[in-house]
Amino acid sequence: MTQSAGKIQAGRPDMPDGYGLAPVSGPNDLVAWQHVEEQLRTQRNYWISSTRPNGRPHAMPVWGVWMDGAFFFSTDPHSRKGRNLAANPEAVMHLESGDDVVILEGKVVMLSDPVTLQVVDQAYYTKYQFRLAGDQAPPGTVYRLRPRAVFAWLESSFPTSATRWKFEE
Repeated sequence: MTQSAGKIQAGRPDMPDGYGLAPVSGPNDLVAWQHVEEQLRTQRNYWISSTRPNGRPHAMPVWGVWMDGAFFFSTDPHSRKGRNLAANPEAVMHLESGDDVVILEGKVVMLSDPVTLQVVDQAYYTKYQFRLAGDQAPPGTVYRLRPRAVFAWLESSFPTSATRWKFEE
């Protein structure tokens, strides 16, 4: 598993009994972390959910790259999303599919390290043919979401595939 922020604990998510989740009897009862990372690497569009200052939710699609155990994306710091994240960096990111589900929860930080920014920019350019840094984007617009929890399941086998990973910070 590629997560540099500490130990990972995998198991079933906490859900009421009515969801019918099967007990975990072995590692094959959980979604493979490699499958989750493949989905995170290969998707084109991702949804970021943040919270407005008045508590209302806000969700918007973004492009991004998954690398080194984190999701990197860009937004203008003056956009609604950027202002929300500046006030409350807690966010949720999920993929578009409701059949092959991947959801990340964690804290977003503005990326400031120029070396990391260059690596992320190159990965982003390889994926989208668009630069995050340099002349095409002002500084201070690239963010990193390192997950605290990740949820994944296949809708076709939800009771036996629902998986939650918890990451120690």
